[in-house]
Amino acid sequence: MQEEVENKTVSLAIRSTKLTFRLLYKAWKAYRAHEEKKKIQKSQKKSEPVHGKQSVKELIGQGQGVSSVDLADEGLKDFQKVAAKYGVDFAVVKDKNEIPPKYTIFFKAKDADAIDRVMTDYAARMLKKEKGGVRESILKKLAKFKDIVAKTPRKEHEKRKEHER
Repeated sequence: MQEEVENKTVSLAIRSTKLTFRLLYKAWKAYRAHEEKKKIQKSQKKSEPVHGKQSVKELIGQGQGVSSVDLADEGLKDFQKVAAKYGVDFAVVKDKNEIPPKYTIFFKAKDADAIDRVMTDYAARMLKKEKGGVRESILKKLAKFKDIVAKTPRKEHEKRKEHER
């Protein structure tokens, strides 16, 4: 009886070891397959051209020629919004030697028509900002309206109770 129990225990240990080894082997194969898939996706991503804002190296690497425009510091965010709207590929380089800093915007040469449109929209946006001047903060406007409401007279309501019999 004891020998039979020992045999069953040994066979159970061998089977569980085989099962564990098989499980580890399957997990290792799944990991390798996942790594290969990531590698393939990464190589496919490199072959696709980048759109929108990118580095100068990436822009020049696309081999379509590059043109440039200088831009002041205060309008960079507005320019990026307009350029993204028109789907223009561009790169921004900051000139650190000047105070205030100037930015040079590089474009693909083939995007010349889109660049013209971006620059006209950007100029219109900057003119609109200049005409608008400094806007008053919302909290100051709210304080003004609170004062106006506080100064207006309020109606007094009379309360009368009449007893009927």
